Amino acid sequence: MRNKNGAAVKGRSFTENGSPIVAKKEEVVEKNSVEEKPKETTVEFLSSLAAVLVTGLFIITFVVQAFEIPSSSMENTLLIGDHVFVNRIQFAPPSKWIGPLLPYRDVHFRDIVVFLHPLEPGLYVVKRIIGLPGDRIHLRNGVVYRNGEALTEPYVDTDRDNPAEEYRNNFPAVPPTEDGNVYPSWSVDLPSYIHGDDIVVPPDHYFAMGDHRGVSLDSRYWGFIPKENVIGRPMFIYWSFETPDDQYRKTAWSDRLQFLGKVVLHFFDETRWKRTFKVVR
Repeated sequence: MRNKNGAAVKGRSFTENGSPIVAKKEEVVEKNSVEEKPKETTVEFLSSLAAVLVTGLFIITFVVQAFEIPSSSMENTLLIGDHVFVNRIQFAPPSKWIGPLLPYRDVHFRDIVVFLHPLEPGLYVVKRIIGLPGDRIHLRNGVVYRNGEALTEPYVDTDRDNPAEEYRNNFPAVPPTEDGNVYPSWSVDLPSYIHGDDIVVPPDHYFAMGDHRGVSLDSRYWGFIPKENVIGRPMFIYWSFETPDDQYRKTAWSDRLQFLGKVVLHFFDETRWKRTFKVVR
């Protein structure tokens, strides 16, 4: 393109009468610009929060429940201070409309279960199922016999076994009056379940024992577990913290606050990290 004097002009365009054409600037949109989203209203926030709380409450009430292990009766399978999630669905009576969709099943031999104590209302206990309905159980020198066969129990902790405790080690051959830890009502009922050398588990009941046999107060001391008392099965340990043996007896607010302070100060160095997410078997 040339101007009126005939000189060449580069990079510009002109109309027929020689006037330069001015190009329109294109709008440049920044890559990082994001269209602003409408802000969540207070009502929408409260609605979302309520949905989360309802879902969590449903899960805690009907599906899983958190429990803390307070005593050493299940060592070394479960330690004092282990916090476990319990499956409340598995042993529940199956419902007709949703039963096929959920993993319902009966309690099995050697299952670990959480249940309500048969003689102390409101007290939650965890033990291992040793006898099912109809099973014949007895102990000889600390060895458990189920339906005439001696059990091999690699999970049992024998560090506190005492051969001098005749009732504990030779149940039910030794009268319950020989041990002061036996509940009075069980002392009365026990003879009616003895057949020969064995105690026979009645229908819809279970016989349970702790893995720490030398210290466990279990079905030998308070009787059978009614089926309806079973809460569920511990699934896994979600947290474990070094806890004193007698901590569960300290119910005063001052004691609880003192222990809470210990947890805050020693959370990292006294948490048993290796037990986190350990499956309970």
